[in-house]
Amino acid sequence: MNAANTLSVSSPVFAPDGTIPLCCAGFGEDVSPPLHLSGLCKGAVILAVTMVDLDIPLLREYPHWLIWNLSPTQEIPAAIPPGESLPELHDAAQGVAYGVHRYRGPKPPLWVRNTHSYRFDVYVLDCRLALDSQARLRDLRRAMKGHILQRGSLIGKYRHSQPFGSRTLTGERSI
Repeated sequence: MNAANTLSVSSPVFAPDGTIPLCCAGFGEDVSPPLHLSGLCKGAVILAVTMVDLDIPLLREYPHWLIWNLSPTQEIPAAIPPGESLPELHDAAQGVAYGVHRYRGPKPPLWVRNTHSYRFDVYVLDCRLALDSQARLRDLRRAMKGHILQRGSLIGKYRHSQPFGSRTLTGERSI
């Protein structure tokens, strides 16, 4: 990977280093945010996405989402459904993160008042991955080694004391 091969990752629901909305958090609707990619290289075969909490004490990263074998696209949709296999997304797969096969949004314990940072990493790969559905973050990273054409990241912040009733992905108020 080189600087000329940069992949930019953004989301229409939060700015870089901005606040992840309640609809994408465990205290809200707990749906994955839409991710927009720019600079996607022509050799892309599949995409993989991880989301990790960077602020869990004694852990470097705590995985909240693992998905791979997504078709190369400039827009990863919001609200990707749960499941080990996702036929509606051309047989993409979700591994085990946060104990489940689905996106698990920010949900720090109620007594935690500090802001947590969550990093979404999007990997552009040169091949499909043949991973078991029980794969974890370390397994995914091991399988991707030597196959990463590009990588881009987006960091969002979340603090559980954010006011409830913030806007949803559709712009409606949640309760």
